[in-house]
Amino acid sequence: MTMPAGLASFTYTGHPARVVFGTGTLAGVRAEVERLGITRALVLTTPAQAAHGRAVLDRLGERAAGWFDGAVMHTPVEVTRAALAVAGERGADGLVAIGGGSTTGLGKAIAVRTGLPQVVIPTTYAGSEMTPILGETDGGQKVTRSSPEILPETVIYDVELTLGLPAALSGVSGINAIAHAVEALYARDTNPITQLMAEQAIAALARALPAIAAGPGDRAARTDALYGAWLSGVCLGAVGMALHHKLCHVLGGAFGLPHAETHTAVLPYAVAYNAAAAPEAMARVAAALGRPGGDAAAGLYDLAGAVGAARSLAAIGMPADGLDRAADLAVASPYWNPRPLDRAAIRDLLQRAFTGTPPA
Repeated sequence: MTMPAGLASFTYTGHPARVVFGTGTLAGVRAEVERLGITRALVLTTPAQAAHGRAVLDRLGERAAGWFDGAVMHTPVEVTRAALAVAGERGADGLVAIGGGSTTGLGKAIAVRTGLPQVVIPTTYAGSEMTPILGETDGGQKVTRSSPEILPETVIYDVELTLGLPAALSGVSGINAIAHAVEALYARDTNPITQLMAEQAIAALARALPAIAAGPGDRAARTDALYGAWLSGVCLGAVGMALHHKLCHVLGGAFGLPHAETHTAVLPYAVAYNAAAAPEAMARVAAALGRPGGDAAAGLYDLAGAVGAARSLAAIGMPADGLDRAADLAVASPYWNPRPLDRAAIRDLLQRAFTGTPPA
């Protein structure tokens, strides 16, 4: 692979996270906690992940300080305050978060406020465990920030924990991860190292997700998907994101839409919006999707269909009368984007995503 044009000079920042990847790796959680010097770990989960939380508590033994199972989407600050109170009451000196992006986000929110070390055990393909980025919701607005204190110290990837992830959730969670890699390819601070990881991530997930939809117990596909999600998360943490992530933060924070489903519905349209402004990146996306010379946006739209995901915002609860407000919020404090943001064009993008019309 030759170096991309225009990238003979670049900056790449590697983040110092320890990764344990494999099958059955949850068994090593106590060793990882001990390695960090944690003596009283607060275990974080969502209500739906209670069984996983109990498994972690059993393995930690006397090094567990208890658990908090109230993590929810979009990391609302009031939930963080409640978890902080529990951490203080239990004398926690570290965190173990097991679950998807909601639990990871809660762990990060606690860590940045307290300095507590974190072990994260993902059970979905969110990828946020590999980033120093925290998105929090306060008063209906989702705000993101980045800091070295937000990055988890250790991430344990265990393929076994993903086998029970329903096929439908696997599909949207995996496309959420693909979104990180896609935007990394045309980010303002993209670089050849991140691009290599992004292409690998998209290719691994594009192979895996239809196979998981056909057979959720396919271990090879589950391994590919978890590997792709890891690389996507590294991409998300290494470079800035653009229009797609801005739109998803707006829709999630202001309208409470489900996180992964929103990424899945919006991604083809955000890519179509940027296609002419980032042709080399689009060619890389299409090739990674197994469609060299094809249309990246159409490939992503078809992938969503292949995994049975909802391809319209209307289908995941977006109100039609909220589209104008969403367009206003998207351009009010925009992220950098390869194509300048035009309010009318963004409104048209949202309309197409609302109805699920194939991307133009």
